Parts: sequence; structure tokens; C-alpha cells
Amino acid sequence: MLTIVATVILYVCGFVFLYGVIRLAVRHAFEDIEVRRVQAERVEEMAAARDRAMLQKHGFLTNG
Repeated sequence: MLTIVATVILYVCGFVFLYGVIRLAVRHAFEDIEVRRVQAERVEEMAAARDRAMLQKHGFLTNG
């Protein structure tokens, strides 16, 4: 009987621990996704600013 009780307790603790680990991993994944999204937006803004500056400096490239 003690073996069954110990086994059930270990299974329950294992599932709770596994749930916590998965939840922590998902949280970190969402944080990484958010950081990468912000970095991608920043790179895009920098590229657009660089293009505008280049076109202002070299207006003859615009055929206008």
C-alpha cells in the first residue's frame, strides 16, 4: 500500500514539475519572439532611413 501511495505522489509531483518546466519554456519562447520582433522592426526602420539618406545625397538615382 505504501508503494502505491508513494508512486501516486511521485507521479503527481512529476506532472506538476513537468507542467512548470513547459510553462517556463513557453514563457521564455514568447519573450524571445517579442525581442526578435522588436529587433526586426528596428532593422527595417534603419534600412528605410539609410535608403532615404542615400537618395537625398544621390538624387540622380531616382530618375526624377
